[in-house]
Formats: sequence, C-alpha cells, structure tokens
Amino acid sequence: MAIQARTEFASALNQVCSERGLEPEVVIGSIKQAILAAYRKDYGEPEGIVVDLNAETGEVALSKNKKIITPPGFGRIAAQTAKQVILQRIREAEKNAILSEYSSKVGTIVSGIIQRISGPVITVNLGKAEGIMPPGEQGQEKYFVNQRLKLYVVGIKEGTRGEEIIVSRSNNGLLEGLFRQEVPEVASGAVEIKAVAREAGSRSKIAVFSDQMGVDPVGSCVGQKGVRVQAVINELGDEKIDVIAYQEDSVEFIKSGLSPAKDLQVSINEKEKTAEVTAPDDQLSLAIGREGQNVRLAARLTGYKIDIRGKSGAPKEVEAKEKAAREEAKKALGVVDEETVAKETKQAKKIKGTKETNEPKEPKDKKAAQDKGTTEKSSAAGDQAQTGAQGDQTLPKDDKSQKVDDAAKSDIKEEESNVKKSDTEEPAKPEPESQDETNSPSGEPAKDDSGKGETG
Repeated sequence: MAIQARTEFASALNQVCSERGLEPEVVIGSIKQAILAAYRKDYGEPEGIVVDLNAETGEVALSKNKKIITPPGFGRIAAQTAKQVILQRIREAEKNAILSEYSSKVGTIVSGIIQRISGPVITVNLGKAEGIMPPGEQGQEKYFVNQRLKLYVVGIKEGTRGEEIIVSRSNNGLLEGLFRQEVPEVASGAVEIKAVAREAGSRSKIAVFSDQMGVDPVGSCVGQKGVRVQAVINELGDEKIDVIAYQEDSVEFIKSGLSPAKDLQVSINEKEKTAEVTAPDDQLSLAIGREGQNVRLAARLTGYKIDIRGKSGAPKEVEAKEKAAREEAKKALGVVDEETVAKETKQAKKIKGTKETNEPKEPKDKKAAQDKGTTEKSSAAGDQAQTGAQGDQTLPKDDKSQKVDDAAKSDIKEEESNVKKSDTEEPAKPEPESQDETNSPSGEPAKDDSGKGETG
C-alpha cells in the first residue's frame, strides 16, 4: 500500500515501489538494514541498536535500551554507504518478487524473445525476468536472436547465478497449452486431452475425448478446414500433429494410435502391457513409419509395448518380397533401372577391353597400307626397268631387234594404260630419255624401262 504523505521522501518511496513492483514495507526494511551497515562501518558493531525510520518524513533515529544514541551528522555521513546497500537490497527484493510471480506461472505458456545464445544454452527475455532454455528443452528447431516464441514454464531451479526460470519448447505441456489457447472446447473442459506423445519439431500424436453429447472432440481440435490445428502447427515450426479420438477399449485405442494404417489386427497382454499387431503387407510400412516413428509414438501414447508384423512375416521379409515383386513387374513391363543399365555397360566395357588385348593389332589406316603397297609395286617396276636397260646395252642392234623393240613399245603402252587405271595415286616414273639416248649406240629412241624388263 502506497504512503499518502506528500513529502519528498514519501514520493520517492512510492516511485521506487511502483517501478520495482515492491511493497513499501520491503523498501523501508532495506533502508533500515543499510543504516545499520553504515553505523557498523564508522562506530563498530551495533549490538542492541534499533533503527526508527519515519515513513512520511524519512527521519532516522538510533536507540539502544530506549535511549537515543544517534551520532551528530549521522545521516549525511551514512548516506553514501547506505545508498549501495539500499540498491542491493532492492534488487534482491525485486528478484524474489519476480520469482514468486513466475512460480505461480509454472505449467503455463508465456511469450518471450531470444536475447542471446551462449553455446548450447539459450537465454530468453520474458519481460520482467530472463528465462533459461537448456539443450534438453530445445527440440529440433533452429533459433536465432530476437526470435519471438511461446514457451512452456517448466519451473524454477537453482543455477550458477542463483535461482533461474526454466522454459521449454519440447515439453508436452506446450502442445496442450497451445490447444487450450486455440480450441475453446478444450479451454472450457468440453473436450479433454487424455494423452500426448511428442517428438519435438518432427511429429506428435494427441488423444482427445469428450463425454458431452453432440461434441466431436477430433473435429473441435481440427477446426473448420483445419484452421485450429494449423495455428498450432505454425507455432511449433511445421510440426506434424495427429489428432486421435481416445477409446476406452485398449485394442481400438492402439488401432487409432497406429493411424493412418488400416485393417490392423491387435492382441494385447494386459499384465505385461504388450500388444502384438498384424498389419496387411501394403499397410506395414505405413504403420511402422519412417525410422519406426509412427509405432514409437503410438507406444508412448497408449502405454503399451507394440510388436508389429506383416501377414507375410517380419517387416524385413515383407520388404524383400515387395522388392522381388517390383523387379518382376518391371521386367514384365520392360522397364530397366538405371543401376542395371550402368552395371551392364560396365561389364560390356570390361569384355571389350579383354578382346582388344587378345586380338592382333591391325593397321590403323588402310589408306596408308594401300600407299605402301603402291610404292612397293612402283619400286619393283623401276628395278625391272633398270635390269632391262642394262641387258639392252649388251645386245647387238639389227632389224630383228628393231622389230622386237616396236612390239615391246606397243606392249609398254598397253601396260602403262593398265597401270594408270589401277594405280591412280602414284604412277610409275619412267627413266629420263636423255640417259637412254646416250647409252644407245645406234641413236634409237629411248625404250620404256618396264618394257625392257619384260623383253629382257
């Protein structure tokens, strides 16, 4: 309660109380402790000394055994010493008031802004106080500074800097609190949340129940066109949420918990809290979920240890059969996998490389081989021509030889025409005429080397 006096001390006291959220009695008690600390510093231990402080005027009097022992000028001397003590006491009182306020908010949802990220620990500004979010309470979300979030108050624990407010983003209470805020039926109690199983940031299952006529618990939580559940999903960072109708019958509840899988057969053992589930082969992977997430959440939701199998056997056997069936279907349709094509191509390359190493090497250029053969032919013709020329030099020149030479010339012309047709690339080069003229004693025209070779 504020002090009604209009003195300067009273107005200052009221201002401090309103700013810090403290009661006047708490501030006055802090001032008395500060005065005793100042007396101890200058005059020794204050044993049995009582401080009288007027809350309206701010006058201070020290008494011992009902006798006033206030030193002269004590107020001015003790002012600086008392100031620090008063501020410290006020901070402590303010912290205690905040902690007591948030202790009443444990189990509720509060809004906060991420103030700093110190390694794995995140500090959140809650307004009047700071909250700590340890790594185990963070979930799988990504956080950044100045991000506004809704947080679940776990409790107040003793930390390195005294008592700290612990907040969470992975607690199941956050999901329940968000549904209470978004769904009026849950807030009023018409719809009751029976169980929650959650993997923060990934997927959650929530079982709801209502005993009131005309109230659909699942429809109330989902909302028209999913608007209510979508608001919760957006707040939780696109976390998938399955809303399930709670069933008193454990068998039906387990079937609902394993949704969206259908046509399940369940047998339970109440003593050991175990359940054996048989699913159709085409529903087995859907019931198990990615990396077993669906059946894991269903086990947490129902409280039973669930062992799930397919009608054809264990999950691995069913998977092998499905794979074989797919391969047969692909072969029947003529569909070839990319992996199969790559393997066949690799094997073909290996076989081709083996054949190339075993077979003899052939000339790379057939034209070069033809050129080589043509050159050998022309050189052989040249050699024969030289041999014929040498033989003609030794033979005597008469009429018969002249006739023979004429016949040889005609044969040479025919041979030249044949050579030109066959060897178009490099025709045979005849010997120079000047050499034949000088070597022929009778001055006869030069004879073709190839013809001489044949005559000779």
